[in-house]
Amino acid sequence: MVWGSDAIAADNTAPQQKIRIGYIQWGKPRETLSFPESPTADRGLAGARLAIADNNTTGKFTRQQFELVERKVNSVDEGVQAYDALVADGVTLVIADLPAEGILKLADDKPSATTLIFNIAAKEDSLREENCRADVVHVVPSYTMLADGLAQYLVWKRWPHWFLLTGALPTDRIWADALKRAAGRFGAEIVEERTYSETDTSARTDSGQAQVQRQMPVFTQNAPDHDVVVVADVNEIFAAYVPYRTWDPKPVAGSAGLMPTEWSPTHEQWGGFQTQNRFYDMNHRWMRDIDADAWTAVRMIGEAATRTKSADAATIRAYVTGPKMEVAAYKGQKLTLRSWNQQLRQPILLTDGRTIVSVSPQEGFLHERSELDTMGIDEPETACKLK
Repeated sequence: MVWGSDAIAADNTAPQQKIRIGYIQWGKPRETLSFPESPTADRGLAGARLAIADNNTTGKFTRQQFELVERKVNSVDEGVQAYDALVADGVTLVIADLPAEGILKLADDKPSATTLIFNIAAKEDSLREENCRADVVHVVPSYTMLADGLAQYLVWKRWPHWFLLTGALPTDRIWADALKRAAGRFGAEIVEERTYSETDTSARTDSGQAQVQRQMPVFTQNAPDHDVVVVADVNEIFAAYVPYRTWDPKPVAGSAGLMPTEWSPTHEQWGGFQTQNRFYDMNHRWMRDIDADAWTAVRMIGEAATRTKSADAATIRAYVTGPKMEVAAYKGQKLTLRSWNQQLRQPILLTDGRTIVSVSPQEGFLHERSELDTMGIDEPETACKLK
């Protein structure tokens, strides 16, 4: 499917440059505990399509036309096959909604001066560090960025004592490690960590809510004195059950309660309200985080093409990964790329699901280059050697 080819009127006064952007969508999204938060069939794609329309608005004046070439996959192997087919067809700028394993396989498959993969889904820091690749740009924030953004706010609130609840799956451990790192970095303390051993949920059984109401207080009782319960549950097995059900009446943060994210349907500042409305008019739903990541990735390509006045993939790649790259993304400041691991710098929104509670970096957390670099792996501590 090609999207966006009819988004602009034909310009017969001069030949147009055509920029084709690949999009590989993961066809097996995880289930969510919250029924209204269930993944949609166009998750991510909807954001990319909006950005194509935005790029083509500018393209009317620059005589550039942007098209989205979509592929849906259900496994990492299918993702590699789709990527190979895109590259063979000359589509070498590719948005990838894939797990970490898939991002690595794509990066190592056909690296060249013209290929560039935009990671919009995998948050693992290993992709930005020991497994970093020169042909991958990370639009989605890493776990450490999200953890640091949350930690700054909790410390600012003077809630330094955390009771950490961790899920039993490997990605939960990665998220928990990022939260523990953030606690140590900003002066908080994990008073105790407990693991929720279940790897499935009974939420939608007839007795599910009753079971949760009995189990969650027992799971959290007899904890040391703490200010906040912090939850690491990437897979949504139990996190949504924690607020209002803990043994002690404490606020909840992390994977439930106060949640760090790159985007939220509740975000309205800095032009976010207008963006949300444009997205809703096109898709009849509100923009979620992966939609925003996909939108940003396509806009990065559009910005590079506009600035360089080129449709050449190698030229666009050089600009995207170079020092002049910046993109406006309705988050209060332009976003730029970290040269040491190609992670996009960006503010972290803290939401309770109904409002934006705060935005990190918080006041007082300083950095010699950019306050955004107080969140995530900084240059002096990186293990990345781009190749």
